[in-house]
Amino acid sequence: MKLCGWFVGLLLVATQLSAAEAPPARYDVVVYGGTSGGVMAAVQAARMGKSVALIEPGAHLGGMTSGGLSAVDIGDPRSIGGVTREYFTRLVARYGKELNWDQPFKKGSGPATGGAYSIEPHVAERVFDDMAREAGVTVLRNLRLKAVHKSGARIDELSFEDGSAIGGKVFIDTTYEGDLMAAAGVEYTLLREGNAKYGEKFNGIYYSPGYKPRLNHKVPGANGRVAGGQGAWDRDFPLDPYVVPGDPSSGLLPLVQAGEPGVPGDPATGIQAYCFRLCLTTAADRLPIEPPPNYDAKQYELVVRFIKACLANGDDMDLRWFSKHDPLPNDKWDFNTATFGGNLPGANWGWPEASYDERAVIASQIENYHRGLLYFLLNDPRVPKKVRDDMRRFGLPSDEFTDNGGWPHQIYIREGRRMVSDFVMTEHHTFGRKIAPQSIGLGSYGTDTHEIRRIVKDGVVAREGKTATGRGGFGPYQIGYAAIIPKAAECNNLLVTFALSASHTAFSSIRMEPVLMVTSQSAATAACIAIDDDVSVGQVDYEKLKKRLLADGQILTWPLPKTKK
Repeated sequence: MKLCGWFVGLLLVATQLSAAEAPPARYDVVVYGGTSGGVMAAVQAARMGKSVALIEPGAHLGGMTSGGLSAVDIGDPRSIGGVTREYFTRLVARYGKELNWDQPFKKGSGPATGGAYSIEPHVAERVFDDMAREAGVTVLRNLRLKAVHKSGARIDELSFEDGSAIGGKVFIDTTYEGDLMAAAGVEYTLLREGNAKYGEKFNGIYYSPGYKPRLNHKVPGANGRVAGGQGAWDRDFPLDPYVVPGDPSSGLLPLVQAGEPGVPGDPATGIQAYCFRLCLTTAADRLPIEPPPNYDAKQYELVVRFIKACLANGDDMDLRWFSKHDPLPNDKWDFNTATFGGNLPGANWGWPEASYDERAVIASQIENYHRGLLYFLLNDPRVPKKVRDDMRRFGLPSDEFTDNGGWPHQIYIREGRRMVSDFVMTEHHTFGRKIAPQSIGLGSYGTDTHEIRRIVKDGVVAREGKTATGRGGFGPYQIGYAAIIPKAAECNNLLVTFALSASHTAFSSIRMEPVLMVTSQSAATAACIAIDDDVSVGQVDYEKLKKRLLADGQILTWPLPKTKK
């Protein structure tokens, strides 16, 4: 099986340092996970005078921000500050742009996806590399965590699969999956808790009224959206799920999962679907998108039924029906997912707790599905000619992800483990019914959960678990410091910034890359104060932390303080 994207870097032979050049085995701050937030944390700690190791199990820095998520969902830009604001300012400056940080996005007929933040992946990665180098961060790549060694509730050292070990005073987990957190024995969950646990509305089994399969959809306009904003790429028709239409005994079609619909609001297993966010190009030197091994058009029979339903609805279909795509500089496009796009619900459920090698298999499965879909759209005669012709314009960029043939090296991990600490962010905080204490940053995006299952309900295919809604009209909300620190008895020198303590539905809003970059800078600041004051991360003086965060440009409260003119 072809090993895919995110893991190609893990298989590269790293340059070996000589004994004289070998990095020290102990640092003040150890950051595990070279994601966008990992870089922010490492840069902040280094700027505060600490020795810092940024450890990445793969070969690249930046996570999804440099791994294909090129049209950045940022919510309200006014809520983003600190090193994260510096990063995006530097990034768009590469294109001669400036960002109006004091202005909200001007919404049109759909969600604000941050067009000003649309950038090329290799440029994004270069800025991450530059910032880490300029700050004096020691970056260690291709180091896969094997074990965490503790004395009581305190981490002493991390050991790695290559036999090396690194110690530190304070550790920060900036992985999407919460790998360091879990290895340190910190409590976490993968469960959708259900509505009763925290008194929520969108948790557990959920069927969105806006995505109930139905006929007689409005026909999308020239912009690909209907009045009200719903895109052609995100509609549900009542599709027959069986190999022989109407005959359950014939079995389910590929891409349909087995399972009972369940009771709305009940606790349930399952996490948001993963995908690759492709960067495609129309440039003359584009690379062809090769089909996967053993490509079989029968795997996409459900897509054929979706096409028939769209045509019967009167749709004039083009490629947007299978992937919303936003323009990037230099003839490139950011390809998002769709009702039938890059997402492969269910295939990723084992990812958070899987080994690195097991994750490679899962990533390959999702890549092969996506390659097969694009090949199908390009070649199958049952696909409308307009879609096939549109698909023919695109290929993989020759100057992106060059160590992986133009395919992204990072899979979009929308949800992994979530820490369970003494404080849990819930819908009550994201909707503004409660205010999280001791703010370390703001979230501002809607409640955006990608489908978790594609199953049979009421005799047709339905997407379960999907939400795409606001937060009751509430503005940016506070994220509490206690959400990024474990229970003291479990670990007292660890901060967790991506797999932070939040309910499933609250995390669906918090999970945007710029927000997790903000939480990571704040975590690093707290780590440095803990070292200076010789206290645990749970004993950090919040007033001292707040003062430093504000001095470094973080935005902690909303509305913003009025400035004198």
